[in-house]
Amino acid sequence: MFEHLKPQAADKILMLMQTFREDPRPAKIDLGVGVYKDPTGLTPVMRAVKAAEKQIWETQNTKTYTGLAGDPAYADAMIDLVLGGAVARERIAAVATPGGTGAIRQALELIRLAAPQATVWLSNPTWPNHPSIIRYLGMRMAEYRYFDEATRGVDFAGLMSDLANVAAGDVVLLHGCCHNPTGANLTADQWSEVMALLKARGAVPLVDIAYQGFGDGLAADAEATRMIAAAAGECLIAASCSKNFGIYRERTGLLMAVTRDGSETALAQANLAFLNRQNYSFPPDHGARIVTTILTDPALRADWEAELDEVRATMLGLRRHLADELRRLTNSDRFDFIAHHRGMFSRIGASPEQVEQMRAEFGIYMVSDSRMNIAGLNADSVPILARAITSVGV
Repeated sequence: MFEHLKPQAADKILMLMQTFREDPRPAKIDLGVGVYKDPTGLTPVMRAVKAAEKQIWETQNTKTYTGLAGDPAYADAMIDLVLGGAVARERIAAVATPGGTGAIRQALELIRLAAPQATVWLSNPTWPNHPSIIRYLGMRMAEYRYFDEATRGVDFAGLMSDLANVAAGDVVLLHGCCHNPTGANLTADQWSEVMALLKARGAVPLVDIAYQGFGDGLAADAEATRMIAAAAGECLIAASCSKNFGIYRERTGLLMAVTRDGSETALAQANLAFLNRQNYSFPPDHGARIVTTILTDPALRADWEAELDEVRATMLGLRRHLADELRRLTNSDRFDFIAHHRGMFSRIGASPEQVEQMRAEFGIYMVSDSRMNIAGLNADSVPILARAITSVGV
């Protein structure tokens, strides 16, 4: 049967990683893969994660299954972290998932069960895995404008114009903070307008929040998600712990379904458990247990939050450094948007040809649409990148 398989398109980011590894130049710079790196290029294990793992190793006395939805304590801790009491707990069904990707997949599976004719609306651009999964599941998909290539900010007028065409029962996928791939975020007032429009249209929000704590802080980065959950009659929220806990390989995520009232929660919970059973039965627990241990231990949580603040401050400092260096080289403010963007990524507006030129001439690797990972920089590489950007004529 295998002879009937068709070749699948390779993931562009994974291909970029492989090309980077094969490049023999010692001064090459990886701005492609979306992981945080310290100034030495290492993605470190956070202090609180090490301490939590030690605590788990010393106290855990079984490796038996938890449950189809995962450990309830993990769900409770994550719901508090993301939603902070914005909606009553009895209105929230939740399941642990293998990473934020697993949460997105299960959210789409749940939509397909509940409303198979619904169209899922995505920002243009968005994380490439969003449309890839939707296409694989055979679901309807549409786009709304998001990024203004001229200003490198949000095309809010285009966004609102496109979302005015959303039909009742459609699902609109929103980035809760630190938009991937652009780094451009909505303001609080703009979020309010978006939510008012979605309510008027009868649409269901699906929030992907993968970078809480990487933008302006844990609470600030959750404000939009909390507002949406409180204002919407029902919504879905896919949360990831990969970035803010630095546990990428542990594949730790959570899917939340906020229902209209408590009477619907049990039904949603049962369907989420059913979907987990069909896909992987019991979700992985080690990462979830690390997160639960940290979030429920005051000392570990304080240390985690302190280190997360250091990570965020490092990225903000790199943004400011790069914007200042480009201002110095160009004698203009046209790259100041880099300092205003938030999260790991910015899309700088280079053409695919200019991106390739930077790779060939300067050993700088970024995605072909010019999305670059700010966390891949350090004080020494910022001037190199700035010179490359100006040299190729961005």
